[in-house]
Amino acid sequence: MSIRISENVSTAARRDILDLEKKISSFVSGSMTDEHFRKFRLTRGVYGQRQPGVQMIRIKLPHGRITADQLVRIADVSDRYATGNLHATTRQDIQLHFVKLADSPQLWADLEDASVTLKEACGNTVRNVTGSARAGIDPEEPFDITPYAYTIFDYFLRNPICQDMGRKFKISVSSSEKDSAYGYMHDVGLVARVQDGKRGFKVMLGGGLGAQPFPAQTAFEFLEEDRVIPFIEGVIRVFDRYGERTKRHKARMKYLLNDLGLDEMLRRIEEETPALRVKQYQVPGLPLEVRADRPEASGFKLETTDTKLNTWFKTNVFEQKQKGWYAVQLRVLLGDMSSDTARALAGIVKKYAADDIRVTVNQGYLLRYIRPEDLTAVYNELNALGLAEPGFDTTADITTCPGTDTCNLAISSSYGITRALETMMREEFPDLVFNDDIKIKISGCMNGCGQHSVANIGYHGSSLKNGAYVLPALQVLLGGGFNGKGEGLIADKVIKIPTKRGPDSLRVLLRDFETNAFDGEYYSDYYARQGKNYFYTLLKPLADLKTVIDSDYVDWDHTEQFVTEVGVGECASVILDLVATTLTEAQEKLGWANEALAESRWADAIYHAYNTFITGAKAALMSRDVPTNTQHGIVSDFDKTFVGENGFHEAEGDFKSLVFSINKQEPSEEFARQFITRATGFLTSVQAYREHQIEIEGAPELQELTQAQDS
Repeated sequence: MSIRISENVSTAARRDILDLEKKISSFVSGSMTDEHFRKFRLTRGVYGQRQPGVQMIRIKLPHGRITADQLVRIADVSDRYATGNLHATTRQDIQLHFVKLADSPQLWADLEDASVTLKEACGNTVRNVTGSARAGIDPEEPFDITPYAYTIFDYFLRNPICQDMGRKFKISVSSSEKDSAYGYMHDVGLVARVQDGKRGFKVMLGGGLGAQPFPAQTAFEFLEEDRVIPFIEGVIRVFDRYGERTKRHKARMKYLLNDLGLDEMLRRIEEETPALRVKQYQVPGLPLEVRADRPEASGFKLETTDTKLNTWFKTNVFEQKQKGWYAVQLRVLLGDMSSDTARALAGIVKKYAADDIRVTVNQGYLLRYIRPEDLTAVYNELNALGLAEPGFDTTADITTCPGTDTCNLAISSSYGITRALETMMREEFPDLVFNDDIKIKISGCMNGCGQHSVANIGYHGSSLKNGAYVLPALQVLLGGGFNGKGEGLIADKVIKIPTKRGPDSLRVLLRDFETNAFDGEYYSDYYARQGKNYFYTLLKPLADLKTVIDSDYVDWDHTEQFVTEVGVGECASVILDLVATTLTEAQEKLGWANEALAESRWADAIYHAYNTFITGAKAALMSRDVPTNTQHGIVSDFDKTFVGENGFHEAEGDFKSLVFSINKQEPSEEFARQFITRATGFLTSVQAYREHQIEIEGAPELQELTQAQDS
């Protein structure tokens, strides 16, 4: 069945959708390997689930911004192709689950018709750019970061410099010094600042979560607004060239920065300046719905005998910087919303609010520009949908990933323990809906999609062995998040306990804090004052495996005995000629270079040609069983290994000088044409060399290849 694509869909998106359909056909017919297809589909937002035969579709929403009609379209698509559920993520995306692979191109086409994309939502690309949900209405912001977050997303979407990196790359933009977008845990984190009357950003570099979390380092206390995008491009170029590509667990930017040091990293970024597409980039404005102040409605006081409504107003509503207008924040359990609820929410937005919904980093939603006289009506309509639970972004509002419900990598249930903890707090600590200092975050494994490493109290799924048996467990992490000085901290791993004792652990921690903390003391400051050993001793009785009972061997939301396993892998072992596959990739990149040249996109053409050199050299090295790693290493090794070889360079250093001329030349038409001509000749020589090698040595032995999952 052919794909139906609306005239509203851009040419670039149309080609991407048709290309996905074509690659699916190739994969199904067996003419495309599992690994090659996996790498392709991930950058199109199509991610393998724990359950075989179905996909998770990640929808990329720059800084979580979405209109009412777009929300309806996503709900309709979920009904048609998925389960009728919309899962909001900590990256301000929305995910759909249990989608058939064959349906993914049409699903994408239906979304692109509403200007919503899947492009580069997964894979080794620039992931969704996150931003403060309050941007534009935040009383504490120096300026609205919305146009900056969107422009960064748009600038790097389909940008050649980030289509085939060693690992993913994450960027956030915070509207104020509170760093509500958690810049300190990102590859690049920006915080809005004004200096001497000029707009700019504090720039943080090299943060990251995962099994070994790193806090970002401050590259600039203030960088002018028009230098931010060129700087990020320079960072990505350096990461692409020098970043690890073989040892996947060491392939993030944080490790490169740690190896090079900040000064050397900044020096290499500066070296990329001549090759940048732009040296300065002025961010254009966006058509945002900004309404005039209503000072007569400012400072609204809700008067009602309804206790829940009063609590909701105190914890989920705030007055915007635009006087007399109010924003409403929706607490969403597990980040999950049914399609019917989403459509009803869109109706409430159209009736009472600006057409500018924001998905928040704690998996909720924010509505803006609501009149105070409409707040009670908004509450009543939200309450009827189950969307008026008080305590947005408080201790009672836990952030969590889907865990073993759908994720390949999860070890234990995230959803189950989250429900149990929230129920316990609601029954035993009802006042926690007013506490916005302690944040609790949960992940199903160490990789950190639930961002447990930046929680004041965090948990991640694990397992414990007790004799011949294994039971589901939780790693407890404490002291992350923000302290009283506003500093972002990485949590310490304190102790591992059986998962069924999770509520007991939280109960002990909360009661201890109530009893021993100073008045007004932040939880992370309290943790630092008492020390890790204090909390280890406090929780140690819960780790005693001599007292486990039968139910401890059963995970939350399950009835069967727990078994440690990671779900079905992203790909099975495949048999292929790795050199031929790599040469095919090089030819594809050369095609992109010529296409960009024809469209007068000189910088893009040059970078595609550069990648042709890299991939061709990699194929040649593989043909001689020379291991490859970083792009810089590939060029250096090819330069030494093939010097004097027929069809290649005559002197050592010639190839290296040619390829790395990319960052010494302005991206002009003349250089683009010259560079592509050289790349074309080089690839032809590699292909000829490979054919000659096969003639002499015979057909290559096919190799078995198994790849780990993307996370």
